[in-house]
Amino acid sequence: MDTNRRQGGIQLLLAAEQEAQQIVTTARNEKLTRLRQAKNEAEKEIAEFRAHMEAEFQRKLTESSGDSGANVKRLEQETAEKIRHLNSEASRISQDVGSMLLKHVTTVKN
Repeated sequence: MDTNRRQGGIQLLLAAEQEAQQIVTTARNEKLTRLRQAKNEAEKEIAEFRAHMEAEFQRKLTESSGDSGANVKRLEQETAEKIRHLNSEASRISQDVGSMLLKHVTTVKN
C-alpha cells in the first residue's frame, strides 16, 4: 500500500506539473497576443499622428507661401522707394560733389 501511495503521489505531482506547464504556456501565448495588439495599436496611432503632422505642415506651408508673395511685393516697393530716394539725393548733391572734387584736384599744396 505504501508503494501505491507513492505512485499516486508521483502521479499527482506529474499532473500538477503538467497543469502548471499548461498555465505558463497559456500565459505566454496571451502575453504574445497582447504584445501584438499593442504593437498594432501603436502603429495605428503613429500613422494617425504622422498624417496629422503632415497635414499641419502642408497647411503652414500653404500659409507661408501665400505670405511670401506679399513679402516679396512689400520688399520690392521698399527697394524702389529707397532707389528713388538715393537718386534724388544724388542729383541734389552731384553739383556740390563735382565742385568739391574739382577744387581738391586742382589745388596744389606745398
